[in-house]
Amino acid sequence: MLKKERYKGVLDWFEKNVPVAETELHYANPYQLLVAVILSAQCTDKRVNMTTPAFFIQYPTPKELAAATPEQVLTYIKSISYPNNKAKHLVGMGQTLLNEFGGIVPSSVEELLKLPGVGRKTANVIASVVFNKPAMAVDTHVFRVSARLGFTPNCKTPLETEKELVKHIPERLIPKAHHWLILHGRYICLARRPKCLECGLQAWCAYYQKEQ
Repeated sequence: MLKKERYKGVLDWFEKNVPVAETELHYANPYQLLVAVILSAQCTDKRVNMTTPAFFIQYPTPKELAAATPEQVLTYIKSISYPNNKAKHLVGMGQTLLNEFGGIVPSSVEELLKLPGVGRKTANVIASVVFNKPAMAVDTHVFRVSARLGFTPNCKTPLETEKELVKHIPERLIPKAHHWLILHGRYICLARRPKCLECGLQAWCAYYQKEQ
């Protein structure tokens, strides 16, 4: 099967069967999503969503966060993975947002990467979800699902995967395709035991065809 046919088949299936695909993190504005995505690194969205309501009451804007200490922030996020590092990153992020960006979350990946605690994946999530830019965030789900489908068979790193996906997915679909791949990896294409018999992508999936 040609790579072009594989991409078209998978994307057409998602468009038809999963017309709505959105982040499962709860947020009300760009600042809240930025906090949530930083907290979500190596942690479940469910756990983050349990943690952020009290956090946002205490730190409703970057101004309050910037004035806090990591020790104070830690008390609100201690149930999250790697809380000490994330507490330091969040305070630094709040201070940088306030001092360099006037408290406004920037829209470009390059500027987002200047914020403490923000790596390429997080920057791409914000650019895609908040600003609807054609940015492809590659987390463990996207990396795994893309490789199994046969989208990125030779990619060894998240950055290589990102570039390959952006090259082959129509620009208008990139923000939604990010969520399609994440949700598919979260609920169907599981790391240890993919639910291939429940999957609608069998006809285009390199992993499934190889296993048969």
